[in-house]
Amino acid sequence: MADAASGATEAQAVKKSRPFSAFERMVAWRYLRSRRKEAFISVIAGFSFIGIMLGVATLIIVMAVMNGFRTELISRILGINGHMIVQPIDTPLTNYGQLAERLSKVAGVTMAIPLVEGQTLASGTAGAGTGALVRGVRPEDLAKMKAVSDHIKEGDLVGFATGGVAIGARMAEQLGLSAGGQITLVAPDGDVTPLGVNPRVKTYTVSAIFEIGMSEYDASIIYMPLEEAQLYFNAEGIVQSIELFVSNPDAVDELRQPLEAAAERQIFITDWRQRNKTFFSALEVERNVMFMILTLIVLVAALNIISGLIMLVKDKGSDIAILRTMGATSGAIMRIFFMTGAAIGTVGTFAGVLLGVVVCLNVESIRQFFSWISGTTLFNPELYFLSQLPADMNAGETVSVVVMALALSFLATIFPAWRASKLDPVQALRYE
Repeated sequence: MADAASGATEAQAVKKSRPFSAFERMVAWRYLRSRRKEAFISVIAGFSFIGIMLGVATLIIVMAVMNGFRTELISRILGINGHMIVQPIDTPLTNYGQLAERLSKVAGVTMAIPLVEGQTLASGTAGAGTGALVRGVRPEDLAKMKAVSDHIKEGDLVGFATGGVAIGARMAEQLGLSAGGQITLVAPDGDVTPLGVNPRVKTYTVSAIFEIGMSEYDASIIYMPLEEAQLYFNAEGIVQSIELFVSNPDAVDELRQPLEAAAERQIFITDWRQRNKTFFSALEVERNVMFMILTLIVLVAALNIISGLIMLVKDKGSDIAILRTMGATSGAIMRIFFMTGAAIGTVGTFAGVLLGVVVCLNVESIRQFFSWISGTTLFNPELYFLSQLPADMNAGETVSVVVMALALSFLATIFPAWRASKLDPVQALRYE
C-alpha cells in the first residue's frame, strides 16, 4: 500500500510538472551524468562538447585575426596615403597652396597635402638599383604624417627641408645606404635636347630612413621636398593632386559636396575605397569564405550531439516507458532530451567563447612561444605586410558566432527528442 501511495504521489507530481520544471531538469541532469554502463554515450557527449568548444573558439580566433589584418592594413595604407585624392579637371593645380588651405578648413578634414609623384630608378653606392616611387611633399606636411615622422629609424627630418630625401628601411638595406649616404635617382622624362629626351640623373643626400612596418612601402617610397620634386619632374609651380586626411575614413561620401564647394573650381575626387577596391574586396571575400568553412566544424559537432542523443534514447527506452506510464506527457519527454542535448551545446559554446577570448588576448605571445618551440620564425615580417600577428575581436561577430552555434546545437536536439517523445511504452516494456 505504501509503495502504491508513493507511486501515486510521484505520478501526480509528473502530471503537474510544468514545462522545463524542476522534475524535467533533474531527469535531464541525471542523463548527462556519467555511469559505468553508459560510458560510451558519455564519451560521445564529451566529444560533442569538445567539438563545439573548439569550433566556436576557432571561429572567434580566425575572425579576430582577419579583422586585425584588415584594421592594421587600413591604418598602415592610409597612414601615408590620403583618404581622399583631389585632382584637377580643367586646368593644372597652380594655386595649390590656397586650395589646400581652403580644403583643410572643411569640417572633418584633418590635413591637406599638395603632392607631386613620379617613378624613378634608385641606386646606391654599392651599384645596386631598384624601382622607386618619389613623392614630393612640403617639409611641414611630412612632419605631420605621423606614420613617417614617428617611425624614423636613422637620421632626422632636419636636412629634408634643405634638399635631402627620406627613404624606407628596406630600400636602404637593398641599396646599402644609411643616413647621410648618397642616393642617385634616374627619371625617364628628363631634359629635352636636339637629339631627344635624355633621362634626368641626380644625386641626393639621405637625411632620414623610416620604417612604416609595411614591407611594400618601406622598399619603394622616397619622400622629397615639394619644390625639389617639382624641378626634378619638370612640374615647376604645379602639383598633380592634393591628398586629404579625414577624421572618419568611413564617412568620406559625406565630405564630397562640402569639398567641391570649398574648392571653387572643377575637381575630381577619389577616395581610399576606390583606389584599394580590389585589395579590400579580396580580404572581404576571404573572410566570408573562412567563416563558412569553419562553421562546418560546429556543424559536425552538432551532428555528434544527434548521434549521442539517439543512442541515449535507445538506452533509456525502458526509463522513458516507465515515465510515460507514470503520467509524463510526450512533451515532457521531449523537453527532457532537448535540455540534455542543449546543455552540451550551450556549455560548449560559452567554453569556446572563453577559450577564443583568451587566445585572442595572447595571440602574439602564443606565436612567439610556438616560434621558440619550433626554432623557426612564424609569421616572418619580411614576407608579410605586418611585423606581428594582430587580433581585433568584434562584438557583433562574436555574438553572431554564439547565436549560430546555439542555433545549430538546439536544432540538432529536436529530432532525437521528438523520437523519444514518440516512443511506445508497450513496445519498450514488452521484453523487459
